[in-house]
Amino acid sequence: MSISRVAVRPAAVRRKVEAWLAERDDAEAIVLLARPEWTDDPVLTVDDIRVRVVPCPTPIAARAALADREAHEKLVLLTDLTDVELGDGLLAHVSLQTGRSVDPWDLVSQAFGGQVRPDSTLVRTGRWVADALSELTPSDRWPPPAGTILTRDHALRHLAGAVLALDPDELDGAGLLQWSTDAPTQMRFVELPEAWVDGVAGFLVEVAGPIAVPVLAAVRSGHGTDAIPLGLLAGVLWPRHQKSPDVEIAVARTRLEPRLGGIRLTDHQATLFAEAAEAWIYRALDGDDAVRHDAHRMLRRAEEIAAEIDVTDRLVASTLLPAGFAQRMGAFGAAVRLALPASATAPARDLIEKAQERLADVEAHRSADRSRVETARMAVRLLRWLAISDKDGPATMLAAVQRQIRDDGWVDRARLDVFAGDIDPQVAQAYRALHAAVDARRARHDREFAEQLQDMTGAEREPGSLLRVEDVLDRVVRPILDNGRRILLLLLDGMSAAAGIEIADSLGRSGAWTELTPDGGPRTGVLAALPTVTVVNRCSLFSGRIAVGDRAAEARAFSAGFPESVLLHKADLRTPAGLAVDPEVAAAIADPSVPMVAAVINTIDDALDRSDPGTIEWSTDTINGLRDLLAVAQDRVVVLLSDHGHVVDRGAEAVLLPSDSSENRWRPASTPPRDGELLFTGSRVALGDGQVILPWREELRYGPRKAGYHGGATPAEVVIPLLVFAAQDEHAVPGWAGAPVSSPEWWREPIRQASGETAVVPSRPEVGSANRSARRGKPPAQDEGLFDLPSAPAPPPAPLAPVAVAPPSTLVDALLASPLYADRRDARAPIPDERVAAMLSTLVLGNGRATLETLATRAGIPIHRTPGTFAALRRLLQVEGYPVLSLDPDGRTAKLDIPLMIEQFGLEPK
Repeated sequence: MSISRVAVRPAAVRRKVEAWLAERDDAEAIVLLARPEWTDDPVLTVDDIRVRVVPCPTPIAARAALADREAHEKLVLLTDLTDVELGDGLLAHVSLQTGRSVDPWDLVSQAFGGQVRPDSTLVRTGRWVADALSELTPSDRWPPPAGTILTRDHALRHLAGAVLALDPDELDGAGLLQWSTDAPTQMRFVELPEAWVDGVAGFLVEVAGPIAVPVLAAVRSGHGTDAIPLGLLAGVLWPRHQKSPDVEIAVARTRLEPRLGGIRLTDHQATLFAEAAEAWIYRALDGDDAVRHDAHRMLRRAEEIAAEIDVTDRLVASTLLPAGFAQRMGAFGAAVRLALPASATAPARDLIEKAQERLADVEAHRSADRSRVETARMAVRLLRWLAISDKDGPATMLAAVQRQIRDDGWVDRARLDVFAGDIDPQVAQAYRALHAAVDARRARHDREFAEQLQDMTGAEREPGSLLRVEDVLDRVVRPILDNGRRILLLLLDGMSAAAGIEIADSLGRSGAWTELTPDGGPRTGVLAALPTVTVVNRCSLFSGRIAVGDRAAEARAFSAGFPESVLLHKADLRTPAGLAVDPEVAAAIADPSVPMVAAVINTIDDALDRSDPGTIEWSTDTINGLRDLLAVAQDRVVVLLSDHGHVVDRGAEAVLLPSDSSENRWRPASTPPRDGELLFTGSRVALGDGQVILPWREELRYGPRKAGYHGGATPAEVVIPLLVFAAQDEHAVPGWAGAPVSSPEWWREPIRQASGETAVVPSRPEVGSANRSARRGKPPAQDEGLFDLPSAPAPPPAPLAPVAVAPPSTLVDALLASPLYADRRDARAPIPDERVAAMLSTLVLGNGRATLETLATRAGIPIHRTPGTFAALRRLLQVEGYPVLSLDPDGRTAKLDIPLMIEQFGLEPK
């Protein structure tokens, strides 16, 4: 009686035939005991031998197949008959005179090299594994295991790798998501027998984790190529910090389920799914152009699905989707608008904190437009600046110049970005309102500055320590030369305080140059002559007195004062093809007998005519020739200054006033001054017979429209930044030392509410602030001695005293007193305890965070020493390698793990 047998798969038949032929058996046929069914091609070709497969449900069918066999063929007789039923006469013509069973596990062993046996866990997995391994055996067989036992993991890992076209070692979440981008491979997988698909899917959940559940569900439901977009949406619909979903989220999850084959994700599965999808996008965005294109396509698709399930408004929760960035920018714009008061009062600090939080959301978005994020940072900085009390104006001209260099120049830098605006109408409206608020205060500052300037100029007051353009060569340059240092003087025509900030930052970032300031104090500025035009100020600079002249006059004056030095104008700096620096210029810079090489670079001033100086970030890369000149001047002290600053065109806000001349920002005193103008007289007024009308409002002009202007009396035009650099030598100039952090506190540190007080405070007292209540009719004398440089080398200046922000906390005191801290102090070059206390107190007060610049300011560290001091502090606190102190990925924010510090040093905070 026949036995009920399973149908045999074609691959199993082929494996048995291969083994039979390898035996060199001369038999004409082989009997395989299996269900007599065959739907595949009846003829197999194995090692160039034709083998015909014949289902034989009866002995007569088997005899007929043998009788009909062609001479060049061999036969495979598929039957479920016993040897008795087949009979000895028929069996005499078949291999081994008996029927052979088709043991799937024998076939598996054969597929893995023949010398292995499956372990029991593999066998218990099910017959489907044997069938799949036999059916899908590669032409060169499966890779054999390390020993003689074929383990379940080895077999299933190679089987899954084959059906997914993945390396067996890449069967993880990342590999599955990468596989989901390959539609043809997915189709081949889902077309496999259902038992195989179920079995492989179960194994993938084991090795890849819960993420395999949604990925495979999406694939099996026909949405496999959307797996990554669905993962991104899982991050939106399963917020990591939300315990229970609101109604809108719950409905959206339900609408998402059909794309996941109807499964309902657990919170854990959704979180892992989202994290894996985000990680795939992160890697892709860092890849080549083709991979980045795929990433952007996935992001767009996620947004399309979000629209289809009506959840677009919730994409703000995504840190990757562009729509999320747009929504975060919208929320940021609303926060900025809300923080701005309706009146002229300072913004509410708690509302600025909200704007800072929204800015953090914007900064955290991976798909953020970097330029828009930078503008948002500038907007928050301006909000913080507006929050500082601003009642009285500067009492002296020196104080007014210092305000422009140390605060308002930074404001000008920030409002250039805000003025450029944003593409989002709501954000743009917020920026417009912010710009108006900033303009209102800046206009008041501009008027105060212009009135001080008018008073000093008309009264012919002595400058004291105030540095004027005609004083620079005698009071700054000549003492450096007298002390044996050679100079490269670079006059960047049109460089304002805002542009100087960018250029100094660019030089500082290079790491090759150390900025120097008088006594290591704040940066200082130079007062231009009037009107603030090139023919007046450049000639006055090189002449050492108020003068008017062209390039020839400048050259004569320079040669008279410095006969052994070289002055270069634009034409002298042009180079032939292939040369970055003209050989004669390079030779002059390298020549030790040339004490000073001065070069006039017109890039910024040219931009006022031919481009938009408000959208250019000035740096060694954007100033023509600057980088190359600096590269060949490493042994010279570099002095950077200008002949005047500039204001940018105000667009629709610009006001054209009639004038008797075609000058843009000054006019003869033929008619009385109007609103926004002042009359200036005196010996420092070089044109108009010593009397000119100058505008103190930035938006006024008299001549043809350009991208920017100069000539007027605003501090942006009148105050010239003075920047001095030396190549890695903070003692290159006697009386000067390494510069401290130049940015004001509001520029770099967020507002934090602490006991009702804001953390935004001026890092240094403003010069002249004690005299602000003095009557304007009798201004105090300018401070003395700032530029009275010694003629002989002086000892290095004493380090700056730390700026006290609060009494040292008990926690910091305990740290400094701990034996472990004493053991870890570097005996060769210890950081002074007062500096450690200042930096740690700042971090503790900031809940463990502060910018490096703020740490340097509070601890009195020159800016160029900040990286080294921070590294030393980190080593000091890094007990057994634990990261007590670290640096944010932004490279500028320090993070103190306060609980870890307490644990590592055994502190007991009170």
